[in-house]
Amino acid sequence: MSRVPRRSAALLAIVATAPIWLGACGSDDAATTDAPDSVATESPGTEPETTTADTSDATETEATAVATDDPTSDTATEAEPRTIEHKFGNTTIEGVPERIVTIGLTDQDYVIALGFAPVGTSEWFGEQPGALFPWAIEALGDQPMPEAVLDIYEPDPEEIAALRPDLILAINSGLTQEQYDLLDEIAPTVAQPGEFPDYGAPWQEITERIGTALDREDEAEVLVGEVEAQLVAAAEENPSLADATGMLATDIAGDFWLYADGPAPNFLAALGLEIPEAADAALDSNDRSPTQLSDEQLDLLASDATVIGLYSGTTEDQLNGHPIYSQLDFVERGNTVPLLELSRANTAMSFGSVLSLPVAIEEMVPRLVAAVDGDPATEVAPTEVIAE
Repeated sequence: MSRVPRRSAALLAIVATAPIWLGACGSDDAATTDAPDSVATESPGTEPETTTADTSDATETEATAVATDDPTSDTATEAEPRTIEHKFGNTTIEGVPERIVTIGLTDQDYVIALGFAPVGTSEWFGEQPGALFPWAIEALGDQPMPEAVLDIYEPDPEEIAALRPDLILAINSGLTQEQYDLLDEIAPTVAQPGEFPDYGAPWQEITERIGTALDREDEAEVLVGEVEAQLVAAAEENPSLADATGMLATDIAGDFWLYADGPAPNFLAALGLEIPEAADAALDSNDRSPTQLSDEQLDLLASDATVIGLYSGTTEDQLNGHPIYSQLDFVERGNTVPLLELSRANTAMSFGSVLSLPVAIEEMVPRLVAAVDGDPATEVAPTEVIAE
């Protein structure tokens, strides 16, 4: 299985929790990279191009779909054409794709959740086998692992073409027009939706779009409903969260950041936690972009449940040994949830996919409930790195 060079741990630290601004990260130094001033959208007055995928003649020997109903059956291959609008135009797909390549940050999870096995994936962070975290490998079952792991930032057209894809998905992505044009020459490509910021499509939207692309609209709707119901149930069963404040922060080798948007902040909000007014005002003053805090601003981290992702090798002992952070009242009360970068809790919450969210609920809810009670004697369970 091929692998590609990885970006610095600092960059991965930021994008792992705030993908909505990843498209502006032109530097490997996350601590000095500015958030985007704007998000590109389709130019007004231009007619969107339409690409058509005809997969109805695909041979059974190339099939990698693993849906409950065989996608290579006569019924499946006679699927009605589906047209998906995206940032760079429209793509029409006929039949059921069988060799799927994913370029988006988390698109592979959705493909697998809908019963298919991608032949190529792109790794966002974590260096997991096949760019699949444990929840995706479990869902994949006995089906084949991806044949290649691709560069998520600069996808190589030759490497992708060698996989002989009949569909390329880049929905949770920051694909450029130039990249899209090159990929679309290889196989019909569905880029990120134009109505959201790059890397900013909600998980429900990603599920529905990939469901449409794979002719699994009904299954996608069911998946969305099931996960939304789990989030609602988690909130209702833990009413202490609805009356509490909470937010996401990171400690990247001693540098603290606050976040307003992205999968992890959205997950906390879905459970009823609200960002405290002071922190919210600081984020507002920075256009809701990730906001670095000086030592004098660390009191802005205060909430009933402050989730702190630990990156660039930072340990919980190092966090607690910070001379200013360790003296803050909310820290002494136990209102913090430290998460190691590659822990099951942090990766599932940061991925924020239809497959990972149930794992995030399982991992995070007990920790959040323990944090909001404000009793230092209540232990918030420490996290462990996912076993290789």
